[in-house]
Amino acid sequence: MMQQLLILSGKGGTGKTTVAGALIQLCQSRAYADCDVDAPNLHLVAPRLSEPEKTAYYGFKKALIDASRCTRCGQCEQNCRFAAISGFAVDEFACEGCGVCAAICPAQAITMQDHIAGEQMLYQGDGKVFSTARLKMGSGAPGKLITAVKQRLMREAPECGLAIIDGSPGIGCPVIASVAGVDLVLIVAEPTISGIHDLKRIIDTAAYLDVQCAVCVNKFDINLPHTEQIKAYCHELRIPVIGLIPFDETVIRAVNNCHSIADYPDSPAGQAMIAIWENLRRLFIG
Repeated sequence: MMQQLLILSGKGGTGKTTVAGALIQLCQSRAYADCDVDAPNLHLVAPRLSEPEKTAYYGFKKALIDASRCTRCGQCEQNCRFAAISGFAVDEFACEGCGVCAAICPAQAITMQDHIAGEQMLYQGDGKVFSTARLKMGSGAPGKLITAVKQRLMREAPECGLAIIDGSPGIGCPVIASVAGVDLVLIVAEPTISGIHDLKRIIDTAAYLDVQCAVCVNKFDINLPHTEQIKAYCHELRIPVIGLIPFDETVIRAVNNCHSIADYPDSPAGQAMIAIWENLRRLFIG
């Protein structure tokens, strides 16, 4: 049975994708996914696979006005709570798909149509599967798309080993969809005031969904007092801190060259990632 490891951070820019890319390589994962559907970038540092199979993703339905049947009574525009109708035309970016306009139109000139809100991509090759997606700008329902990304990974991937999932930033619907069904959440924290605040919120979210957490601190040496504060908070909640990654300019060079930090095992950050993977293995075995 495949186990799922989800990498979260609570905010963008903490090194979540860098850690995910390194773990994919260190554990030689045959199944991985990028659930940051607003700005997916795991493909930049993950193992290269073949060209993806692309599938349209349909989100919320959108209203469409049939000009040949419209009597221009204006009731749709008057009753739209999202100001999505103007000049007897629908703004697809403003329309939330509630269907009020279609329900009240006396001429039945408005229908709710399927709307392409994004694109799913599935990469396969060399016995590996990589599932990801990209949401169109202004489209909603990211949680639904993330669930589809994970379902496709589990359906297409080999049923053994460990799946690595690069989650969404934040703590809202996309994160909840990412956490659902995983075996362990690895939180990548940074030693800053905002980083500590977001760490606590992610821990609360995972606890509410009854999913175990572990923590690693990225660039731990830029603020040692805050690093100690993170360690103390995790100790109080009995959450393991499985690694401390130092600030290392090698990471910048690796990312700029679309490489994983695991490709630089002798670097300080590379050594830290190897230690994190060993600690994760012990957690999963335990």
